[in-house]
Amino acid sequence: MENTLIFTFVTLITLILSLLIVASLGSYSQQQTGIGVNYVVAASEVQTQTPAFDTSNFHDPLKIDNKYYSLKPGTIMTYKGTDEEGNSMRDIVTITNDTKEVQGIPTRVVNDTVFVEGKLEETTNDWYAQDDKGNVWYMGEDTTDFTNKKNPHEGSWESGVKGAKAGLIMLAEPKVGITYDQEFAKGVAEDKATVLSLDNNVTVPYGSYSNVIKTKEFSALEPDVVEQKYYADNVGDIKEKTLKGSKEGIELVEVK
Repeated sequence: MENTLIFTFVTLITLILSLLIVASLGSYSQQQTGIGVNYVVAASEVQTQTPAFDTSNFHDPLKIDNKYYSLKPGTIMTYKGTDEEGNSMRDIVTITNDTKEVQGIPTRVVNDTVFVEGKLEETTNDWYAQDDKGNVWYMGEDTTDFTNKKNPHEGSWESGVKGAKAGLIMLAEPKVGITYDQEFAKGVAEDKATVLSLDNNVTVPYGSYSNVIKTKEFSALEPDVVEQKYYADNVGDIKEKTLKGSKEGIELVEVK
């Protein structure tokens, strides 16, 4: 009788452990692929990989040909969607021929102009450079918000000025779970991004794409706002969607 009870107890414990392992693996798989509700990567897989910024690693910084974020001067990308309050929005991104030197590095100037309900609301000049490994760095921005009468240039920053540091807009080799700084100017711009997946199928007005990168973006300055962005091979940013804290979202509708 005693041996029977021991065998039954051991069998029961083994069954419980097996169920726990299966449940754990199922949860991990769901999180890693970004299927879960919170779109998180298993904690054990999260890495922080913001390469060290070194001006000696930029021998041809204006040659920005990262396949997920190439910047060819003269290209104009138009997006449509809604702003944070749900109003109709049009966003026009122009890759200019202009350059700006930041920390001794020539950067490409990209103009981003936003219209809400047909009215000009904001215009920004962003500065980008690509290092020798293919990482695309975000070197700063000069923004003008026409709705902000007190401080229309709020949010502007430049790497190397007042402690601000360059961040990454796109990794040379994106991998699921990597979290990196996109920009850092304390109290002004503190955006980060995490790569959630590399194999999404996404359709926007401009076309349908496979093997699309999906990232999650967040900031300590806006802890209640979480955004996802989608990047297609040889096109770049094709879709942006705020999951919480705002109604903002845009999709690519035209490229010239």
